Amino acid sequence: MIKYLGSKRRLVPALEVLATASGARSALDLFTGTTRVAQAFKRLGIEVTAVDATRCAHVLARCYVATDPGAQPGLVAEAAAAVAELDRLPGRPGYVTETFCRTARYFHPDNGARIDAVRAAIEERFAGTPLWPVLLTSLLEAADRVDSTTGLQMAYLKAWAPRALRPLALRMPELVAGAGRAVRGDALALAGGPGLGDVDLAYLDPPYNQHRYEANYHVWETLVAGDAPDHYGVACKRSDLRDPAGRSAFNSRRTMAGALAAVVAAVRAEVVVLSYNDESWLGLDELFALCAPRGHVAALAFDSARYVGARIGIHDPAGRRVGRVSHVRNTEYLVVAGPRARVDAMVAAVAGTGLGVPCDRPAPAVAG
Repeated sequence: MIKYLGSKRRLVPALEVLATASGARSALDLFTGTTRVAQAFKRLGIEVTAVDATRCAHVLARCYVATDPGAQPGLVAEAAAAVAELDRLPGRPGYVTETFCRTARYFHPDNGARIDAVRAAIEERFAGTPLWPVLLTSLLEAADRVDSTTGLQMAYLKAWAPRALRPLALRMPELVAGAGRAVRGDALALAGGPGLGDVDLAYLDPPYNQHRYEANYHVWETLVAGDAPDHYGVACKRSDLRDPAGRSAFNSRRTMAGALAAVVAAVRAEVVVLSYNDESWLGLDELFALCAPRGHVAALAFDSARYVGARIGIHDPAGRRVGRVSHVRNTEYLVVAGPRARVDAMVAAVAGTGLGVPCDRPAPAVAG
């Protein structure tokens, strides 16, 4: 699984308990990202629809959520053979090598040349087939294992990370049996629409700040697109990221609360689970108020380590630390809204495992 800011790896056990206690047979993961949560739900036997606006997340969803190896006999063996064949390809320098290895330093040039060769072969031999998203996922994950960043692609390390000196090695993705769908689109436009349908459980993990995931992970976006875009800046970001029309309402403090309220109100689910944290634009009292129209609202709190980049701190172009890290931990929240009996049973199930701590709705701040 690729490194991803906001990944819910540590919350997955609690989310599995919530989903099981809800009795859900269908679920929606509306900001699916790495698909980690969608995969967890799918392994529970829940039929999942995974939605995201980015190219990278959509490919991961097509691989891990929409692909059902149980319904496609021979697919796993065919994909594994293709992965092994691609892994033997020699390097062939192209756009990735020139842009992300020589102009920038995301990958060692030897690995960049092999990424170029494998990406070209996937398009030439497998475009339009069920293997395409599986093989592209294999390449994304292989590239992630040998990158030279702290996770985000807003910058790269001044010196090669030790993993960047290892050779690129493709592995067969661990496909999950069961039914699922992958939908690419904006959550605000899709929520409540007929395309997603009615589900028992909706999980929402919206962006928390002004940074767009397409920019945070622009290398993966370009690798999935398979194009050779003009770029700008030291990070060699895609020039189309400068287009303000591509910005999401979730990436602006001014519009984020309204966008989230609209999605929470519109999504067609019996129970909604909203993920957030205490470093974001909305306070817990605001989240309770925002979810109140859905029914009874309760929340669980989880002590969590901050993203590694936040723990390392900020450095100037010469590599000198600028300022101090104020804190290294934060609090993640899961806010649950729906029928009282169901919400109470879900929260109690998690609390009973010791995975999370129920928290009361805080009193709203009094102005003045």
